[in-house]
Amino acid sequence: MKHLTIISSFIILLATSLVSNAQQSKPVPQLQNIKYGEHERNVIDIWFAETNKKTPLVLYIHGGGFTSGSKEKLGAKTLNSLLNAGISVAAINYRLIADAPLPAAHNDAKKALQFIRLNADQWKIDKSRIGLHGGSAGAQICMWLAFSDEMANTESDNPIERESTRVSCVAPFSGQTTMNLEFWESLFKKHLNEGANTQAALDNNSKLVKKRKRMYGGKTMEETNSIANSLSAITLASSDDPAVYMSYNMSPKSKAPKNPKKMKSWIIHHVDFGIALQEKLDQLGVESDLKYPGARTKYVSVVEFFNEHLQKENY
Repeated sequence: MKHLTIISSFIILLATSLVSNAQQSKPVPQLQNIKYGEHERNVIDIWFAETNKKTPLVLYIHGGGFTSGSKEKLGAKTLNSLLNAGISVAAINYRLIADAPLPAAHNDAKKALQFIRLNADQWKIDKSRIGLHGGSAGAQICMWLAFSDEMANTESDNPIERESTRVSCVAPFSGQTTMNLEFWESLFKKHLNEGANTQAALDNNSKLVKKRKRMYGGKTMEETNSIANSLSAITLASSDDPAVYMSYNMSPKSKAPKNPKKMKSWIIHHVDFGIALQEKLDQLGVESDLKYPGARTKYVSVVEFFNEHLQKENY
């Protein structure tokens, strides 16, 4: 009897493990590599939640520093959780800076959002309930879309361009909420003594400045900074913006790594970006939640956030 109990327990454990693994596998999108624009990277994948009603949708925008990355970065856990919650999901590729300087990537994402809305009826998507989700560079694009005023061109001959660009909510992770050079420099100086030696950190900063000109295509630093600031969430934020759920993998008290290379990535994805944006949003009266290790947040997960803000019709 004892052996039977042990075997039964093992079978239950194995079955649970198999179910868990199955849940983490990534389903094949019902629509794959659908063209939303002319460039070869202007493609979109869509997974539809199983329901007879129109569903809300989350648009995922990948990261990669605008130099790499793809829609395949969307994690299976997040994807499955959203689908199980009755929320359809789309993921896009966009032009990288090797193809065209910013804001080409941003404009691609805008077009993808409008393309989804244009096809919403045939895809049974509720175009009034769309949220955005993305990390790092993708987070920048998400916030730019969410905080920009309406960019629809109602007079355009192109039906895609006539669709709205406003969204119900946005959930960026590890996002750079400002590309203001002074903010970045102050961030480096603040953490210099915590990790990498001063010269190594400054070298990293110098490389970021050079990359900055290539990234935005500015002929002068003045022009480059102007373009960068015009795309920054903190610059764009206003009182009519949608709810925001930001997440970072470090707390404000986290110690900087001593390795200079790790220091660069640590700085680029620092929670101070989220703190700065939340302060601005609090002043504006915009709902915001900031999750990091040890933080108390209204929502346990990004899926709970999306469920709250997208599963209410005409939110």
